[in-house]
Amino acid sequence: MNLQSMTGFARASGEAAAASVAWEIKSVNGKTLDARFRLPPGFERIEPIARQAIQKRFVRGNVQAALTVTRAGGTGIQPIVNERFLRDLAGLAKRLEEQFGAAPASADGLLGLRGVLEIPEAAETEETRAELDATILSTLDKAIDGLAEARGVEGAALGQLLLGHVGAIEELTARAEADPSRQPPSIRARLAEQVALLMESASGLDEARLHAEAAFLATKADIREEIDRLRTHIASARALLGSGGPVGRKLDFLAQEFNRESNTLCSKSNAGSVTAIGLELKAVVDQFREQVQNLE
Repeated sequence: MNLQSMTGFARASGEAAAASVAWEIKSVNGKTLDARFRLPPGFERIEPIARQAIQKRFVRGNVQAALTVTRAGGTGIQPIVNERFLRDLAGLAKRLEEQFGAAPASADGLLGLRGVLEIPEAAETEETRAELDATILSTLDKAIDGLAEARGVEGAALGQLLLGHVGAIEELTARAEADPSRQPPSIRARLAEQVALLMESASGLDEARLHAEAAFLATKADIREEIDRLRTHIASARALLGSGGPVGRKLDFLAQEFNRESNTLCSKSNAGSVTAIGLELKAVVDQFREQVQNLE
């Protein structure tokens, strides 16, 4: 299974004996899967089945699907305005405005109220309705296929971008590991310098004890564990990106782990060169995590 982005758009159309139908479906980032529909009046029966179809194909993302149905002859489904009910609502709105200072009612607001627009009963048989519903759902399947393809194309591009970030993290980890400040001669020289400064500034200090304390602090400041963990996370990130599928959440967790290790590396560093590498690492990790948010 390929990687999928959570953003995409698709459109599909179909023809039935009594009407033509069209679906437009798009998705954007989301922590979970949230599907919302805009259906013509009288087609609410389609929503539960359409929702199940989307849930079978996608795991995450905010999905919006809009259905258009045009009856044979080019005329859409024309609602009838319940003018008497509309006049009553307009009068009520006017009284509320005059008595309580309510905002004036707008025409589109009144028309959007339940009961103002009535859908005439279509003269269709059970067979005609079943055929139309089948066309609507098969067209939705095509639209979902198109959306999955669009999300897959962007997911592939994201995968390459993320692999580039992982490569940069690996290169910076190697630089931190090979930094001259971590070599034994440099560590010994730094310890000797620190002990000498302490001996000069204070009397009565035990030189052996100072050497022991300095060695302990040097051990505590060693970044070997952070480097090892970074390498483990790098391998895990590559494996997830290679496996495909809905791995966005797992990669987001890895991004947090990358960030934790880079923060620790900076805090434990006792050399400016390693600190600089750690800061550069943090910047790359931030870019990695930002792009991961787009993956399913």
